[in-house]
Amino acid sequence: MPTFKLQTLIMFLKTNDSPELELYTLDTDSIAAKVPLFENPVSAGFPNVAENAVEAELDLNTFLVKHPESTFCVRVKGQSMINAGINSGDMLIVDRAGQPQNNSIVIAMVDGDFTVKRITKADGKLFLMPENDSYKPLEITDNMKFEVWGVVMYIIKKA
Repeated sequence: MPTFKLQTLIMFLKTNDSPELELYTLDTDSIAAKVPLFENPVSAGFPNVAENAVEAELDLNTFLVKHPESTFCVRVKGQSMINAGINSGDMLIVDRAGQPQNNSIVIAMVDGDFTVKRITKADGKLFLMPENDSYKPLEITDNMKFEVWGVVMYIIKKA
């Protein structure tokens, strides 16, 4: 499992669903990031015969991080993205070098506040879309200070 180093930076937000944003960096030097990889897939249907042989070693940093110098982690607080499978307490791996596409999930800054939303372009307009019907879409207008901080690449959940 990758080792996370907490940055000293904790930013406070004014958005309803995310009063705090905790930023983390990945410790790519940790040997703890290497775990055994069983090449035989696990059945999600009927059980199959299990094999005990480890066939490879998986470095989670290599598997999860495409651009180490521009990748960070952030813990989610709030409910606006639950229909996308992103729940409060989940950890997101975010790549600042990632190019947002239509419908990408991004970390964005709007007028000084951070949020995680799906970025969507429709009818020539740009929107940050929540994945919860209790929240309204946010149209990005010219008079807003707006920046995409990165594209969400992975969601890490505790079992």
